[in-house]
Amino acid sequence: MAERKPIESWLTDMDGVLIHEGVPIPGADAFIKKLRESGKPFLVLTNNSIYTARDLQARLTRMGLEVPVENIWTSALATAKFLDDQRPGGTAYVIGEAGLTTALHDIGYVLTDHDPDYVVLGETRTYSFEAMTKAVRLINGGARFICTNPDETGPSTEGPLPATGAVAALITKATGRNPYFAGKPNPLMMRTGLNAIGAHSETSAMIGDRMDTDVLAGLEAGMETFLVLTGLTSREDVDQHPFRPSNIVESIADLVERV
Repeated sequence: MAERKPIESWLTDMDGVLIHEGVPIPGADAFIKKLRESGKPFLVLTNNSIYTARDLQARLTRMGLEVPVENIWTSALATAKFLDDQRPGGTAYVIGEAGLTTALHDIGYVLTDHDPDYVVLGETRTYSFEAMTKAVRLINGGARFICTNPDETGPSTEGPLPATGAVAALITKATGRNPYFAGKPNPLMMRTGLNAIGAHSETSAMIGDRMDTDVLAGLEAGMETFLVLTGLTSREDVDQHPFRPSNIVESIADLVERV
């Protein structure tokens, strides 16, 4: 196997890598500080489409993690970039929060429930039966079905919550149409993120806590991958997958000196 080139750019997942239930993971502040001092391009990624990059910047700042807004990349931004490339100036019926609606407004999309080009499903804590019914009827009427990410559950302090992928499955069952998922593990999210910071996959690394999204997305995008054990995946879980990360480390603290 050819030896990989030195890492010049870093992409890292947020939940389970940098923070856990609103608390920074030890070493996260040192890692971000080292990245900023190094001048190397980097992105903090999340499949969660609820918040805008500016919202997430403020949340991270309150936790002591200083991440510039231009270094945050969400599945909502990846979805908007995809739609802008596919059908500039289009229309969409959106189920989601400000992170998604703002991203679509920013690319000039009109949000409507009248014969939209797309039905776009994102994360929200208030999925309504009425909105899902409308989405089903619009898709049956010819709207293309797009979903920000395939995550079936999301974390909360009370336990797992149904997430975008679970609601997408309901709509698919009712329409017979599968959505196009823009977020991880689709390497599209990684490639659009790399393009946003002028980075190249062969000299970039992806850090994540999930094999099925973070590691798979990094692998398929041609990046070196690091699995941290501070989130959803244990060392024993790795062998259940037909692929492996390039590296397994205990936490983000182990990567500070790699920057």
